[in-house]
Amino acid sequence: MTMATCHEPQGWRTAPAPAPLWLLAMLTLGGTMAIHIFVPALPMVAAAFGTTAGAAQMTLSAYVVGLALAQVVYGPIADFFGRRPVLIAGMVIYALAGATAFLAPTIEMLIVARFFEAIGGGSGLVLGRAMLRDGHSHEEAARKLSLMNLMVMVGPGLSPLVGALLAEATGWRSIFLVLCALGLVNLLLVWRRLPHGPDLHGRDLGRVMRSYAGLLGSRRFLGYAIGGGFATTAIYAYLGAAPFIFVDQLHRPASEVAFYLAFNVLGVWFGSLAASRLAGRIRMGRLMVAGNLISCLGAVLFLLAVLSGTLSVALAVLPMLVLSFGAGLASPMALSEALSLDPAASGSASGLYGFIQMVIGAACAALSGIGGNPALAAALVLTAAGILAQLSFHIAHRSRA
Repeated sequence: MTMATCHEPQGWRTAPAPAPLWLLAMLTLGGTMAIHIFVPALPMVAAAFGTTAGAAQMTLSAYVVGLALAQVVYGPIADFFGRRPVLIAGMVIYALAGATAFLAPTIEMLIVARFFEAIGGGSGLVLGRAMLRDGHSHEEAARKLSLMNLMVMVGPGLSPLVGALLAEATGWRSIFLVLCALGLVNLLLVWRRLPHGPDLHGRDLGRVMRSYAGLLGSRRFLGYAIGGGFATTAIYAYLGAAPFIFVDQLHRPASEVAFYLAFNVLGVWFGSLAASRLAGRIRMGRLMVAGNLISCLGAVLFLLAVLSGTLSVALAVLPMLVLSFGAGLASPMALSEALSLDPAASGSASGLYGFIQMVIGAACAALSGIGGNPALAAALVLTAAGILAQLSFHIAHRSRA
């Protein structure tokens, strides 16, 4: 099946009025914030239920698995039923799961609640991106995606601190009250502020499934999606290894690790800011490739520091700052390219793109744990990921379908 170009297919109805960018950022933030805000409370959860650290970490794993599955199914579901009803259902699930987690009497119940919390939160993550593409041109969508990244990155940067403060002041269960409240607020915002439009009410099931199959068979889409995954979520290799790099290899106190990781958030933030300014002025494909080349430079510098035996805090933090800047520049460009191949299937494209990102991120994080030298493993994974991203982008550019 030949993929559609940036032009909408014949018979496709007039695009809906764009949803407010701040609303789409709020919906996206709900899906990601629930990951980071709960991490500081994991030791408290293990103590409260008298269980192991591994069992407590299952609450995090269940959320990641739920989020990955949600992104696969929400796209075509939203393309069929429409954005609005699916978002309403997702926010209801998110809020109810948060309340269930707050009341959970056992660790098993908490794990199940976290899984359904991810199922609900995934609706905002997938459809926030899709709806941004629905109401904008190709270049404008890239600029808006960059701006939304700026807003959403506040979540991973601040939510661990908020989670730690809540857990210490009012107990770890209060975190789920906050997440439940966020779900209810987003539900109200979707109900009251989401503009009505033709695309928000769904379309023919046959067309949805044909579009979905077209995405799976499109080398261009898979090139952008796989390249975007390697260019962005490969950084999980470093995030997973960072505590061992700084504490075990560089002999820094564990309390400093969060400060060093904050530089990655800062890098992505400035990369997204640059992308928002440059989108429309420089061809998007060039920005995407240039951003990934910057990331490759950071990965190679980090690898050289490890191989030469000169690795230090500065030679870990600064190359990763460069890498994350490149990721922030490349990410919205790759996503916008993928969503623009078939505007009528932007929901399905957003979901598939997100699923591929999470699979690549999880694989890179796992690979960084191989061997006895976490810094070397992470550096090798990041360098290989940068090369694979560049190759995938090249394949996407050369493909016609």
